Amino acid sequence: MGVDEAGMVAPPAAGQIFGERLPLAEAYVRMLERSGVERGLIGPREVDRLWDRHVLNSAVVGDRVASGARVIDVGSGAGLPGVPLAISRPDLSIVLLEPMARRVDWLNEVVETLGLEITVVRGRAEERVIRDQLGHADVVTARAVAPLAKLAQWCLPLVRPGGVLVALKGASAAEEVERDQLAVHRSGGGKAEIVECGGGLLETPTYLVSIERTQAETKSQARKRQRRGRE
Repeated sequence: MGVDEAGMVAPPAAGQIFGERLPLAEAYVRMLERSGVERGLIGPREVDRLWDRHVLNSAVVGDRVASGARVIDVGSGAGLPGVPLAISRPDLSIVLLEPMARRVDWLNEVVETLGLEITVVRGRAEERVIRDQLGHADVVTARAVAPLAKLAQWCLPLVRPGGVLVALKGASAAEEVERDQLAVHRSGGGKAEIVECGGGLLETPTYLVSIERTQAETKSQARKRQRRGRE
């Protein structure tokens, strides 16, 4: 159990999830605590819930990510879930994708301060240049970005066939899956699956909607990807 400089105690689950990299998670929490509200990254009421509601909630997503996977965190904002995932799973190759310049600046500060091997890119998932640059990921994550139908439309093109879109959702997960399944299918996704993570560690488990990309890439998309690989 660790204590940050402001006296906030890391819950026991943090040590189990982050192991020897717990000090990095604590440093990240301190950064959010000190400037998250001022910089518009979190609401004032979220400061006391940083560990459970945000950091640990994000880190347990790693339960659904294979070893060595290439991950894109869309609309990363404060770095959630991408930064906790990178701390708990240093084997992953992670890109934080964020459209707002001030948040990109924040993410770059976090990466530099913590010494994380993460790439920060400014842009939107639906932009063609971003799809050409970052596409064919094993996993795309998103937290509090958009309803499931929009999320599938924006994010599934970034996922390789057979890869997955992992959306962190709360109580609305089942409702969104029922409402948006047809739209998900039209965007190239398979059946949306609701998955619980961290149930044995967290007081409130993380609920994910996992969607496999089933639509194969076209010949044109394959040629573009191969050209990117030769550049």
